[in-house]
Amino acid sequence: MSSEKGPATTSGLVSFLVPPADPTLKLYLHVNADAATGEAPHNYTREDRHITIENVRGKEDSVTLDTAGFQFFHAPSQYKTFANDEEIKKVYYPESIELIKKLTGASRVELFDHTVRRRVPGQLDDSPDKRQPVPQAHVDQTTRSSIARVHRHLPEADAPELLKKRFQIINLWRPIANPAWDYPLALCDYRSVNPEKDTVPVALVYPDREGETMGVKYSDNYKWKYLYGMTPDEIVLIKCFDSVQDGSVAVFTPHTAFEDPATPKGAPHRQSIELRALVFYD
Repeated sequence: MSSEKGPATTSGLVSFLVPPADPTLKLYLHVNADAATGEAPHNYTREDRHITIENVRGKEDSVTLDTAGFQFFHAPSQYKTFANDEEIKKVYYPESIELIKKLTGASRVELFDHTVRRRVPGQLDDSPDKRQPVPQAHVDQTTRSSIARVHRHLPEADAPELLKKRFQIINLWRPIANPAWDYPLALCDYRSVNPEKDTVPVALVYPDREGETMGVKYSDNYKWKYLYGMTPDEIVLIKCFDSVQDGSVAVFTPHTAFEDPATPKGAPHRQSIELRALVFYD
């Protein structure tokens, strides 16, 4: 395999949730790190485990949104700078809405937020403008928080009808400025996940409100994938929720950043943007 395609497989050290002895305990995680400890306050323990990650470069079509829960695309953007939130919303949001519609067949797409990550070793992840890649397996949403997102971000008059039909929450993830060799994104094939046994709801505590994500327990069954050296002209759509839950499609995608031993020496630090979208179908 050529060096441009990267290794067939790689490995990474990733943090997984350890379920508490008391199954009734409500778990929580604060979104901002504490300045004194450097960690986001939480009330559960985690364990670091080595995982094997398959490189799908050259076989990108082996995973799709409805089979694995994620899908890679070549989708260059005219927008390159990602300088500030206002510019991103004005320039990048409209083209991304149309891109998601085109790639999924959705009839309506509403973007509700985004995160830019620029890795700075030693940087405290304590505010939205300092977000760092995190080697921690997670799912961004639960069923409860996904439905709450519809009510929170859309006109209340629209919500009842929209919730009667299929809807999803999908993240659009793209490297910025340089290929994501450094701290790339690993995604877990939904077909290797037991949703009931492998995930635990965790309250996500913001300064002004509370959301809910899913913590991910470790399993030997997981099939982790990544696309070596993803470029700014490439994207991955990551399904965080699907209202179709009859077993016919992937419902969500555990994912994590990881330190890749195959990262070329001297590679620039990872920069990336993820958009979060409510995706509706007629």
